[in-house]
Amino acid sequence: MNAPIQEPDPNEFRSKVRRWLEENVPPPSPERLPITPIEVMTFGQRDYLQEWQRKCYKAGLVGTDIPVEYGGYGHKGLQSIANQEMKRAKVPYLINIVGLSMAVPTILRHGTEEQKRKFIPGCLSGEEIWCQGFSEPGAGSDLANQRTMAKKDGDDWILNGHKVWTSLGHFAKWMILLTRTSSEHKYEGLTYFLCPIEGQSGVTVRPLVKITGETGFNEVLFEDARIPDAYRLDEVGKGWTVAMTTLTAERGASEGAGSGGGAGDILGATAKLVELARNSWSGDTLAADNPVTRDAIVQRSIAAEGLRQSARRARVSSLCDHPMRLPLQQKLAVTEFDQENARLGVQIAGAHSTLYKRDSRAPSEGHWPLAYLNSYGNTIAAGTNEIQRNILGERVLGLPKSK
Repeated sequence: MNAPIQEPDPNEFRSKVRRWLEENVPPPSPERLPITPIEVMTFGQRDYLQEWQRKCYKAGLVGTDIPVEYGGYGHKGLQSIANQEMKRAKVPYLINIVGLSMAVPTILRHGTEEQKRKFIPGCLSGEEIWCQGFSEPGAGSDLANQRTMAKKDGDDWILNGHKVWTSLGHFAKWMILLTRTSSEHKYEGLTYFLCPIEGQSGVTVRPLVKITGETGFNEVLFEDARIPDAYRLDEVGKGWTVAMTTLTAERGASEGAGSGGGAGDILGATAKLVELARNSWSGDTLAADNPVTRDAIVQRSIAAEGLRQSARRARVSSLCDHPMRLPLQQKLAVTEFDQENARLGVQIAGAHSTLYKRDSRAPSEGHWPLAYLNSYGNTIAAGTNEIQRNILGERVLGLPKSK
């Protein structure tokens, strides 16, 4: 049974979290960490981040809002505070991002008691890493176009199919998996599983090399793989409904069980631009003295503050005119903010932005070109931003579908 380190008073909890983070700053990673957890490639990176998540979990910074019987701490409404403080402290991110921000909210809503007790504790501690099996070669933004088939065979299901863009699949023990169980209906023919991946017969994980040279993404092939019916989440044919719960959490409508860390520090991103400008030259002119550059950084700072205030507003239900507008808007706005920030960083660095992360002369250790290349994956993930605009227009604003 977990013993929380905090009293339930929010202000006191924030102070204790802040103090704990100050006293438990982890040593630098022996290997350079990627920008986000979905690009973690090596066992050294994984082990370092798993140990950090385990430590945060034991201290009560992860699973804060999750009921005690499922491995959490049972203090409702405090997880967002822990996430905020982890971002403020710029500590390493938590590696089990898919598990914390997608699997846990989905299992809590749709899982049986047995499933909640079995799957959630290891997810919170980081002992069991999760990946997501939604996208396929022919089913990306059109998620309902699933072809991975699950056929019932006694108490098991037999899986055959192909998933792509599977972040952390090479380290995952479990996958949240959307499959087709009926070809007669597009949406009602989908079923959702909690699928074992690690060491499973009939499951092959292959790395996909991105434009950055990193291999955090994978493809996963199922060839007569078996999965017990006990690992089915919700009813047969309810997969689309369950998947919408997952996507709502992924797109920012849920704080997750603890997805904090240095990643996602919006104000810190603009501070990095200032530091870059103070150390970048164009001929005899320092970038920080260039009025055009200064104005561009100020505009990014204004946008950052707007996003920060929108995130604060989203946590107060009485200030939200529609329950989905701000969460959906944040995914769209934050990913494009990150992309514009990285673009500006590359411009400020000028010719030096051609120096990549392994070059000792690269500004900011090669952060800016890496961030810029990475940013395009983020505007695609969780549904492309074009799809996101359609969702906002149709479901939030009530606009008619385009012809």
